[in-house]
Amino acid sequence: MSTFSRRGFVVRSAGGALALGAHGLLAVGASAQQQPARMAISRWSGRQNLSPQELQAAAVKLTEEAIAGVGGLKRFVKPGFVVWVKPNIGWDRTPELAANTNPDLVATVVRLCFEAGAKKVKVGDNPCDIAEKTYVSSGIAAAVKPLGAEVLFLDKSRFKETAIKGEKVKSIPIFPAILEGDLVINLPIVKHHRLAVSTVCMKNYMGVIENRKVFHQDIATCLADLTRFMRPQICVVDGIRILKDHGPKGGDPADVVTKLTVAAGTDVVALDAWGAELMGKQISEVASIVKAREVGLGTTDYRSIAREIAVS
Repeated sequence: MSTFSRRGFVVRSAGGALALGAHGLLAVGASAQQQPARMAISRWSGRQNLSPQELQAAAVKLTEEAIAGVGGLKRFVKPGFVVWVKPNIGWDRTPELAANTNPDLVATVVRLCFEAGAKKVKVGDNPCDIAEKTYVSSGIAAAVKPLGAEVLFLDKSRFKETAIKGEKVKSIPIFPAILEGDLVINLPIVKHHRLAVSTVCMKNYMGVIENRKVFHQDIATCLADLTRFMRPQICVVDGIRILKDHGPKGGDPADVVTKLTVAAGTDVVALDAWGAELMGKQISEVASIVKAREVGLGTTDYRSIAREIAVS
């Protein structure tokens, strides 16, 4: 069985144990002036018919404001940290098709990590399509390399069987470098999934493992097992464009809806619940969210802990 660094374990555990006061859903103009929330939702309130350049600028600002609403990345990234940024880079699709995380969101998080003092920022995923294609077509590699991030392909021969001691999943191959750093930042996109109904934070963690077929037997319990092991500290959710049907790969522009919203938070269940509703789903329709709430991984009542931020 593989192990991960004691330093990384202590950091993740401490982050997971943070006790934060609940905040009601507030509309504010400047998130940085507020106390950190457990979840922040930034929504674009300006003109909606944006040019590609304007959409790019909006994505950056939405990401910055959502992260500022939960206290900024300096709350999570300490000087000298090694950070693994985990977007969805699973599919050979361009950003306009909403199968992968928005590259401008990913680049913004990478930049903020370095500004917070990170020594290294590594970006990688275990794609379903060929990584050499997905990293290019997604736009993510090109967006983060100029910032100094290490863009890594996850060599399948290096995955190590790792005890996660879950209810369903007792052990699973995990890419060890993801666990050896100080912090993992989960950057999913909101989209439809044939089996899971919606894929947001918890489902995105499947990009750190191999032998995924076991998850298909009871995906709700398996996702709860993996999420508990990963001990999420902060996730940033891409709702800039969402894929409402034929996910997770998509490919038809008719299935893409521009929402111009980003959520950040420390409660993975709340973020998944928000994502499901953004897709027009009932929380009760998504078994993984229901299961995660039942086993104490967070709350589905995201409105009770979230702050809403108007961005223009």
